[in-house]
Amino acid sequence: MARVVFLLVPQLHLLDLAGPAQVFSSAADLGYDYRLHYVAEAAEVPTVQGVSLRADTGWPELDRDDLVVVPGWRPAAHGPAGPVGADDLRRLADHHVRGGTVASVCAGAFALGRAGLLDGRRCTTHHEVQDELARRHRAARVVRDVLYVVDDRVVTSAGIASGIDVALHLVATRHGPSAAARIARTLVVYARRNGHEQQASAMMRHRSHLSDAVHRVQDLIDARYSESLPLAGLAAACGVSERTLSRLFRQATGLTPLGYQQLLRVERAEHLIGHGATVESAARAVGFTDARMLRRLRTRTTRTTLPLAS
Repeated sequence: MARVVFLLVPQLHLLDLAGPAQVFSSAADLGYDYRLHYVAEAAEVPTVQGVSLRADTGWPELDRDDLVVVPGWRPAAHGPAGPVGADDLRRLADHHVRGGTVASVCAGAFALGRAGLLDGRRCTTHHEVQDELARRHRAARVVRDVLYVVDDRVVTSAGIASGIDVALHLVATRHGPSAAARIARTLVVYARRNGHEQQASAMMRHRSHLSDAVHRVQDLIDARYSESLPLAGLAAACGVSERTLSRLFRQATGLTPLGYQQLLRVERAEHLIGHGATVESAARAVGFTDARMLRRLRTRTTRTTLPLAS
């Protein structure tokens, strides 16, 4: 059971909290092991939008699989540095030292900076306070005008709606892109926008359509991309002919079902290689019999500038 602990401060923005909280709550509804906690220095937390929230004043015990999230606040209420106290700053730093992940939304990045977590790392925040973050934390490398940045288990985001994007990214990192895609559809979000890269994953990039039949086939491919999936079986699963499926799929995504599956395989292989796997072992893990096909597809993907997994 992974805990997601939200550290709440007075005058926080509701959507900075509600967006990520909804993502992890939806993940729990779909069977992923998340338990959400809300902590604050005082039991009642006022928000910018006028609704008061209730929170625990004591922290749960954390381990390295847990995530701590600091939603943003209105800078005019406290100054950009924010009202996070010394004890909570120490908890943020200690959790990261023990191998945990710490994330911020919007001005929450200033709390991470005060905890010493931004020194020497890439980070971001809302565009209105990026200059102030860079001024206050000169050892940080502030990346401007991006949705989110991930650097050594320190995750910072621009805030407001981008909190949903970064939460979906964290789910995809832990459980795979198909889990994030299911949650995005539950939230009626067309696609998980990517963070600091120009490209988005193939799964998200090819989901911005309204064909329910194609979505059903994509769900099946997403869940079983490493298996052999004949066109006849895919067509039968959504109740159309092979010819109709091919036509609908190309109209909706610009790809054949096989092409879509191959993109997922290449992206997953790239992720594995980026985390130390050999090309051969990555190829077999995603369903290729050996590395030759993976190498050919990687070359083709790079040549046509189709994005690889981040």
